[in-house]
Amino acid sequence: MSELKIQTPIEDFDWDAYENGNTAGSKSREELASTYDESLKTAKENEVVTGTVKSITKREVRVDIGMKSDAIIPVSEFRYNPDLKVGDEVEVYIETLEDKNGQLRLSHKKACQTRSWDRVNEALQNDEVIKGYVKSRTKGGMIVDVFGIEAFLPGSQIDVRPIRDYDVFVDKTMEFKVVKINQEYKNVVVSHKALIEAELEQQKKEIISKLEKGQVLEGKVKNITAYGVFVDLGGVDGLVHITDLSWGRVSDPHEVVELDQDIKVVILDFDNEKKRIALGIKQLVPHPWDNLDPNLKVGDHVKGRVVVMADYGAFVEVQPGVEGLIHVSEMSWSQHLRSAQDFLKAGDEVEAVVLTLDREERKMSLGLKQLKKDPWEDIETKYAIGSRHTAKVRNFTHFGVFVEIEEGVDGLIHISDLSWTKKIKHPSEFTQVGNDIEVQVLEIDKDNRRLSLGHKQLEENPWDSFESKFTVGSIHQGTVTEVLDKGAVISLEDGVEGFATPKHLVKEDGTQAKLNDVLPFKVIEFNKDNKRIILSHSRIAEDATKAERRASQPRREKKPAAEQIVTPQIEKATLGDLDALQALKEKLQNEEKKG
Repeated sequence: MSELKIQTPIEDFDWDAYENGNTAGSKSREELASTYDESLKTAKENEVVTGTVKSITKREVRVDIGMKSDAIIPVSEFRYNPDLKVGDEVEVYIETLEDKNGQLRLSHKKACQTRSWDRVNEALQNDEVIKGYVKSRTKGGMIVDVFGIEAFLPGSQIDVRPIRDYDVFVDKTMEFKVVKINQEYKNVVVSHKALIEAELEQQKKEIISKLEKGQVLEGKVKNITAYGVFVDLGGVDGLVHITDLSWGRVSDPHEVVELDQDIKVVILDFDNEKKRIALGIKQLVPHPWDNLDPNLKVGDHVKGRVVVMADYGAFVEVQPGVEGLIHVSEMSWSQHLRSAQDFLKAGDEVEAVVLTLDREERKMSLGLKQLKKDPWEDIETKYAIGSRHTAKVRNFTHFGVFVEIEEGVDGLIHISDLSWTKKIKHPSEFTQVGNDIEVQVLEIDKDNRRLSLGHKQLEENPWDSFESKFTVGSIHQGTVTEVLDKGAVISLEDGVEGFATPKHLVKEDGTQAKLNDVLPFKVIEFNKDNKRIILSHSRIAEDATKAERRASQPRREKKPAAEQIVTPQIEKATLGDLDALQALKEKLQNEEKKG
């Protein structure tokens, strides 16, 4: 019979708890509670944890993450995984540990999104190459699905070459690099171009290291801009500037090349540091000046097309790559300064005369006016002194009017030769630019190519007749047309003008004559040579007063002539006053006869 082994009893065993069915003891309960609390502390809101699928129905999936209760997740969040079964481990996002109903709320969809966002950020930090699916086109680029996140692929980041058809990339899976992330708006920008640029940089270094000036290469037209053409030389690009496309003028590079065209180019220059390569096409053919007709000389006529216009002249292409300048001064015999656009425009076909020719400097000047006869060769015959012509007013100066009788024949009408009668301060008072005006040739200055012309000479000098009409002492009706500090201008009949000083503008009531007043005026001075008539309104009243005073005095017996004493008249200051008194005397004698 085996010996019975007596076990030492547990000193702190809780027999009361054992009798009540609790075999764990008080210390075990505390440990269990602590263990349970610790399990709650390890799970936090807004974080992703791994859970186990407990059950699956048509609408719900029950997931256990080791909490006091399971969470219910809509089965729609697992549509991508039709093989999901009980016992599978899945990632879930803890939205809240306890909602208002005391329930744990999880999301599998948000877990996937959070993991994707973390994955994208890791790819940016590690400069990692990732794969993405091109879903669709959008403005300026493409939409790419990366880890379930919609990222933007700019059109400039698709390829190193300009893309003309974006649709060919839709529904394709491609490799990308994450180049930018906006954490606030959750925006992701990816690039496919970045993957191949590093490789291209290495290729560029190798290609540039083998380049030499003057080397002829074959390339493909990659892009056409307003200033030139980019050519792909097999991994490195070069630029053919618009001026190096052709020896002739090129306004648009599309006139010379087209996209994807295979062309030959020559290396003009390159920069190892900036990796810039300057190319040329025109340098592959001889310069057109070398093929210019060797017999062409000054004085020959050439035909060409106007290719460029400037204010100072026009460039004419006489053959591709060979141009001549027609200066504006060689477009017309006219001396008036004009713009070249007044005579020609781009695209015009013209004939011109070669004025200068420098084959070494490759310069040529042409002329248009030389196709016509110089009008000054026979100026004395065609525009003889005294001949009358119709001219066009070109411009004014303060001293006269410049006119053009015909192209290249100009003349000046001095302001004093515009009118016999009017006092003209500025030519614009008499005519306007662009108007026709009749002229008479007064002088010819052939050396300076200028005529002296007159307009008033077309009519007889009216001052010959004015001399007998506006005699000193005669009275005429006049209108005050201009009031000045020294007097007023008086308009008389026949379009002639006179002048009256302030003291001669005083009316009988003592007031001064005003503008537009119509009054009688007495001629107190007439100067035919200077075309001057001096008038007085106040003298008429003064003479009438004197006459009345004399008429009121008693008559004296007339003494014999020998006894008469001649006394000088102090008041008689002018010849006009003598004539006025004589006229007054005759008037009094007539009145006496009538009495």
